[in-house]
Amino acid sequence: MTAHIRTGIQSDLPIVLDLIKELAEYEKSLDEVTITLKELEEDGFGEYPCYWFIVGEVDGEIVGMSFYFIRYSTWKGRFLFFEDFVVKEAYRGKGIGAALFEKTVRIAQEIQVNGMIWQVLDWNLPAINFYK
Repeated sequence: MTAHIRTGIQSDLPIVLDLIKELAEYEKSLDEVTITLKELEEDGFGEYPCYWFIVGEVDGEIVGMSFYFIRYSTWKGRFLFFEDFVVKEAYRGKGIGAALFEKTVRIAQEIQVNGMIWQVLDWNLPAINFYK
């Protein structure tokens, strides 16, 4: 299975919001998701974008995404903060996550940040093993 990785666009946001909720449900925190589609549109595609994302598609269907923004360290400067990373359950283990992660790393290199930062829950062994 080959995924097409591309820059996310505003019309992708309804599916991106679904993926955010899928991840939150997996993390047993769905009730904490309060962001709206309107907020995502304004914050990502307004005059001063706060975030960016890429998506992975299979046969034209978005099946995963990498969501990131720039974090600033007063000691080290700019870092890419890898906020959310999710692949639909049915598509996991097929290389789509690896392709999204690798593209995110390349973006960090292209924009010349000083590194990437992300967090993973200590009980999320599949994610921990993926990052290792």
